[in-house]
Amino acid sequence: MIPSRYIHGTDPDEQARLALLNDLLNAACLRELRVSRGERVLDVGSGLGQLARGMARAAAKPVVGIERSAEQSARARDLARSAGEEELLDVRSGDALAFPLREAEWGTFDLANARFLLEHVPAPEKVVAQMVRAIRPGGRVALCDDDHSLLRLHPEPPGFAPVWQAFMRSYDRNGNDPYVGRRLAALLAGAGARPSRLTWIFVGGCAGEPAFNGFAENLAGNLRGAREAIAATGAVALDGVDAALEAIAAFARLPDASIGYAFPWAEGVRPGR
Repeated sequence: MIPSRYIHGTDPDEQARLALLNDLLNAACLRELRVSRGERVLDVGSGLGQLARGMARAAAKPVVGIERSAEQSARARDLARSAGEEELLDVRSGDALAFPLREAEWGTFDLANARFLLEHVPAPEKVVAQMVRAIRPGGRVALCDDDHSLLRLHPEPPGFAPVWQAFMRSYDRNGNDPYVGRRLAALLAGAGARPSRLTWIFVGGCAGEPAFNGFAENLAGNLRGAREAIAATGAVALDGVDAALEAIAAFARLPDASIGYAFPWAEGVRPGR
């Protein structure tokens, strides 16, 4: 099996992009997660821990986060410390393909969550199966991930389309699925959970909205972090990626620009009492 690989890296620029993305999306994700006070939560691929701490505040108890990157874990602890919320985050070092849980912890969580993780692993079904095993009977598994074919920009920046196509191909080259979001309900069912809810989290807007620049900045940062992987597909050269990034910057300054995207979000329940 090809090992999981996060094509964007974990340098400070990527951490800043992810922090911005958390700021833009966490409220909507927390609304869908509907964490109840007292619930025990597992966050798989917890990254900078911002969403995990949001869930912990709702649960009024620590969230167990699983994160492979030492850089991300260290930054997550720094952010929690700065916010005075160290006690809300229990970060475990480990891979999403092999959860670092103690034997007694399996089957005890009320909720297991994974966001923007399954697109970066070669065996998403294995991740979801572990999530189902980690929760108690009657507990919930929540999945939010990308279907990169859903992105729409208008007016479309010159040279953007071939770069975005190559970006999606870079996932295939690493054994991953850039369209995994459309399979979330199927992954839940295949892992033995009963799919119970499916929705979409819309992101984007037009140039007159306060959050628009953040979405445009996130898009550019996404491509910038994957620049080498995009060029490695052979479909677009590095100068083509750079030209598209310049076009996105010009697009973001247009008074009539708009970005539309949606993240598939699905929930399933482990059968039993």
